[in-house]
Amino acid sequence: QVQLVESGGGSVQAGGSLRLSCAASGSTYSSNCMGWFRRPPGKEREGVACIYTGDLTTFYADSVKGRFTISQDRSKNTVYLQMNSLKPADTAMYYCAASRTGCLGWYSGTNFGYWGQGTQVTVSS
Repeated sequence: QVQLVESGGGSVQAGGSLRLSCAASGSTYSSNCMGWFRRPPGKEREGVACIYTGDLTTFYADSVKGRFTISQDRSKNTVYLQMNSLKPADTAMYYCAASRTGCLGWYSGTNFGYWGQGTQVTVSS
């Protein structure tokens, strides 16, 4: 089992920045891909970014490329999502997730078996 706890959400104005953190505990060695997802109000969940925990290869949704950066600190079992140049369209509940089967097909989130409780990000114009 892997437990994930997100933090760092909040309310910011457009153009601002936030850094989300995802602290993992439990059988973290079994997860080889970590991802961030979000669910905007009234919309379906969508992939934001993911990272292979081994070679640190990253993938991003087109909507966040160049603005968001996913990274990890292995010593702290923590994955981060640095979000810059935030837009009102980035408003959503953000979730951290862990996969044991890699990042292939990550965007749908279906290969991620462990999820955090989410942290709210609100961007005002």
